[in-house]
Amino acid sequence: MAKAFFRLQKFLRRTQFLLFFLTAAYLMAGSLLLLQRTRLVIQQGSRGTSANQALPVPEGMAGVGIADPRMLQNPHPSPRLLVGTDTMQEPALDQRHGPRWLVSRNSELRQLRRRWFHRFISDQEPMQIAGFKAMKHTAEHQGTYVGCFSDDSRERTLKGAVFYDLRKMTVSHCQEACAERAYTFAGLAYGAECYCGNTLPVTASKPEECNSECKGEKGSVCGGVNRLSVYRVEELRAGARQRRNVIYRGCFRAPENLTDTFPASLIQPNLTVEMCSEFCSKKEFPLAVIRGRECYCGFPTGRFSLHDGTDGQLCSGTHNASSAAEGKYCLVYQTPVQDTRCTDRKFLTTKSKVFVALSSFPGAGNTWARHLIEHATGYYTGSYYFDGALYNKGFKGEKDHWRSRRTICVKTHESGKTEIEMFDSAILLIRNPFKSLMAEFNRKYAGHLGYATDRNWKSKEWPDFVNSYASWWASHVLDWLRYGKRLLVVHYEDLKQNLIPKLREMVEFLNMTVTEDRLLCVENNRDGNFKRSGAKQKDFEPFTQEMKDLINRYILTVDKALRGRNFTGLPREYVPR
Repeated sequence: MAKAFFRLQKFLRRTQFLLFFLTAAYLMAGSLLLLQRTRLVIQQGSRGTSANQALPVPEGMAGVGIADPRMLQNPHPSPRLLVGTDTMQEPALDQRHGPRWLVSRNSELRQLRRRWFHRFISDQEPMQIAGFKAMKHTAEHQGTYVGCFSDDSRERTLKGAVFYDLRKMTVSHCQEACAERAYTFAGLAYGAECYCGNTLPVTASKPEECNSECKGEKGSVCGGVNRLSVYRVEELRAGARQRRNVIYRGCFRAPENLTDTFPASLIQPNLTVEMCSEFCSKKEFPLAVIRGRECYCGFPTGRFSLHDGTDGQLCSGTHNASSAAEGKYCLVYQTPVQDTRCTDRKFLTTKSKVFVALSSFPGAGNTWARHLIEHATGYYTGSYYFDGALYNKGFKGEKDHWRSRRTICVKTHESGKTEIEMFDSAILLIRNPFKSLMAEFNRKYAGHLGYATDRNWKSKEWPDFVNSYASWWASHVLDWLRYGKRLLVVHYEDLKQNLIPKLREMVEFLNMTVTEDRLLCVENNRDGNFKRSGAKQKDFEPFTQEMKDLINRYILTVDKALRGRNFTGLPREYVPR
């Protein structure tokens, strides 16, 4: 009996080991499969949707701007209506240019959400606090390390300029950014935030409290939680070519009392633009105002708004300060210093009772509008999509859940009855479809700040893109006009041309009040960090006549729908006559 019991016990031990081995093998195989699938999703997200891939059409889009799925089976369908409303019908689409693929809006938007998640996960690097000794302030950082300081967000000392890069922040990047803007000190915090200024923080901290590794530079310290790693960059400024960052704003009538209008002044014989700009930069003012041998520093205000420029001849027609007319007129220059009166932002302290959308077609300037709203109100905006590139540049509402109601409004490109009725009200931003299509095509192939290459524009994907997205531009507006509960329609072109009046209207719609000086600060920082740069093609016309005819028909349809709802029609500059 004992022998049989021993054999049974031995068998159970072997079985237990075998079960453990099989379980471990199963988990490893599942992990490998998950990693392989994740890599595939990331690759698809980075390349975008294939031009030859037929994507499913969501049910909510039937009859509102996306072709019937049956159309995909017929390469030469007869002309038909793409966008319909209760009161009007849209022009037929000539399908001779018919796309071989049809981009589903919901699939595109799901990719945006998925892309941010994988980027965010891939960007996370475990902090090695225990290995802090390995982090060092290397000699390759050209600035002089001053020390670790306490950082109080409510009374920040280094507030001359603020930059974020939660993927690629390095000590050198922060130092160069501050040096180019003529600041003396550069401070880094949280491994990804850069602050510039001319005055050292008051409270020093222990060196080990600056323990956050730079997001873009392993082994280097970029501050910590409420701690700044501060560098002196004064020695870098000589090579920063400060003059190229000084912008001539024009000739203006001088205010009656300059000393009351401008907080700092300097009287200097043989005064030059460089001397005045350097003086005002050290004082951390964005404007340098020159009248003869007098230099004044300050901000745009109600007394001096920079809205009423005069003939440059009244300032002797030259940028040389020594020959500027003394008395009634003055020369105004923009220094490298950032206007910081409107850069402070935070989440709402209590949940918003009104759920507001900032809705637009892709490429219509939604990111720019968010920049303006955030700086005008002082509150973050949210997003339906979690775009990591925007979060990395300081749009911290990107990471917040879009239904948290901690943001002043929520960016969305969605349309359709269900998606629209989730919101209590909306700012509907509309832009010239020709410009919007080009902007979105640039974003798809070159990101938020670049331009698509000549090869991209001449590929077969461009005409397919136009045929697919042009109808989306129209149906997006028509859906929001039909299902939106409370709308404020804003035209991108009007906002660009009359920024302060239109921005004030948007802020009031959000049930917020702002000062005139804050709006002037927003105007002074109007471009933000998302103005495209790089090799832009001159005199480039990507639209064929057939494309123009198609888009013009959509423009007329949208213009008619807006007027039918007692809104202002589309700007005359791009409405066909």
